[in-house]
Amino acid sequence: MAFERPLTIKEVITDIHRKKYLLPAIQREYEWNKEQVETLFDSLLRGYPVGAFLFWYVNKENINKFKFYEFLRDYHERDNTHNIEADINGEEDVVAILDGQQRLTSLYIGLKGTYAYKLPRKRKESDSSYPKRDLYLNLLKESEDYDMTYEFKFLTEKEASERSEDTYWFRVGEILNFKEQYEINDYLLENELNIVEKEKARFANKTLFRLHNAIHETQCINYYLEKSQELDKVLNIFIRVNSGGTKLSYSDLLLSIATAQWKERDARKTITFFVDELNNIGDGFEFNKDFVLKTCLVLCDFNDIAFKVDNFDSYTMEKIQQEWESIAQAIRLAVKLVASFGFNYKTLTANYVVIPIAYYFYKKESTSNFVESYRYIEERKDIQHFTTIALLKRIFGGQPDNVLKPIREIIKNNLTAFPYDVLKQSLKVTNKTLKFTEEEVEDLLWTKYGTRYTFSVLSLLYPNLDYKNVFHQDHIFPRSLLKSSNKLRKEGVGQEVIDYCVENYDYIGNLQLIEGVPNQEKSNKKFDKWLELICLNEQDKEEYRNKHLIPNVELSVDNFEVFLTERENLIREKLLNLLVQ
Repeated sequence: MAFERPLTIKEVITDIHRKKYLLPAIQREYEWNKEQVETLFDSLLRGYPVGAFLFWYVNKENINKFKFYEFLRDYHERDNTHNIEADINGEEDVVAILDGQQRLTSLYIGLKGTYAYKLPRKRKESDSSYPKRDLYLNLLKESEDYDMTYEFKFLTEKEASERSEDTYWFRVGEILNFKEQYEINDYLLENELNIVEKEKARFANKTLFRLHNAIHETQCINYYLEKSQELDKVLNIFIRVNSGGTKLSYSDLLLSIATAQWKERDARKTITFFVDELNNIGDGFEFNKDFVLKTCLVLCDFNDIAFKVDNFDSYTMEKIQQEWESIAQAIRLAVKLVASFGFNYKTLTANYVVIPIAYYFYKKESTSNFVESYRYIEERKDIQHFTTIALLKRIFGGQPDNVLKPIREIIKNNLTAFPYDVLKQSLKVTNKTLKFTEEEVEDLLWTKYGTRYTFSVLSLLYPNLDYKNVFHQDHIFPRSLLKSSNKLRKEGVGQEVIDYCVENYDYIGNLQLIEGVPNQEKSNKKFDKWLELICLNEQDKEEYRNKHLIPNVELSVDNFEVFLTERENLIREKLLNLLVQ
């Protein structure tokens, strides 16, 4: 294997567009962000090398042995992140990209495609949050970024049309239309870039010529061409060349092997779309292909559940394929159940906590109504306790395989009902256990608003909430008041009390879970006034106090320290009874 004649970017982009270059199933999907693309084009204009590439020549006689995908052409952060399967007629040889897919896709998107990413603080579900953007180059001045010379940006057509003394945005893809260099001068004249300030005119001329040279003339695509038709050899090469750069996850490689080995379904499409389905359950999650493949290994009772190529041989993949429907149903049910506990992508701090639940459902062949049926209410409570406590104890941190295997054995041997009590008593892997000490309970009282574990702690205090409704983490004594020295001072509160309020308003002792609408109505109201508003009589107040562990003390702002101390005592007592046995 040796270097072939180097190619120009124009040649490569043309062949990608003609679908002469494809992606083998062993490739991961496109992962570069817009800044990486902009930096790549800056490197091209500065004459920096863009690295070597590895291509794989596949004879037409062998094409049907593998799966190939097209390059991503128009990236959309929400709607178009997956490569589509290539429609190959088998009449021509193809060239597959083993190393360089991210760079080549970025070049293609910058020159012939688009990049749509979500605008900040915009709703995910709104189409207008993802405007289509082309790559543009400012022809009038250098970039202000310290590590960039040229100012490349993905812009909408409207943004690019806005001109100033220092900006003229040139759509980078137009350079493909300039076959001869004299056409650059024609462009500069037609757009009056020759009559701007002398230095800016010179910069525009120089920049556009550099871009033309980088795309049309410089043979910067240096590549090896591998001609072996043996998948094992190609996989081995692929693993080695992808050890650097944007890290190749094991799931990408293992999923690629599955794609090559599954006969009855497309593994890549099946698992990729399944991940999307899981992430749309409830308020949304952030599961990935690693999670799904790891769960497959656990549920199929393979002894070694590590991410190793040897663990995804033909026997393993065949069993996973045969069991896929049952595996998918178990995972789907487990995620729906965890969502019903109120968890989402913000609060589920370890995705692997779902795997033991899925294993239990897989072994029990649980019905799809497990989440709703009154028949399973006690089991749901046990699974909820397991989920919450496993997250708070962080038992899946570090080396989760060492925890998943013993949990699997305990569940396998106790399938009458979900064995939470057995897990709590028996599970002990190094320093990982589901048991709490009094000191650890004390540490939970230091949990603050907005941290990753706040919801888990609060959910222990509210075991009977119906999370079909939206619940907010609410400051009992309003945060807007307690964090403001000026507002507290206007309330006539002394400096010592002010200091205490400012330092302690965010701790768990001042937090409660209430439904979204009442929380909005409560807003910045003082708690004693709010309680009078929503509780019509003393019985209502007593019920509210019991539900939210509100101590029977004066609820004025200047008594906040007493309130917080007494409420922490009530929380401590409840957590000790629940966790320390």
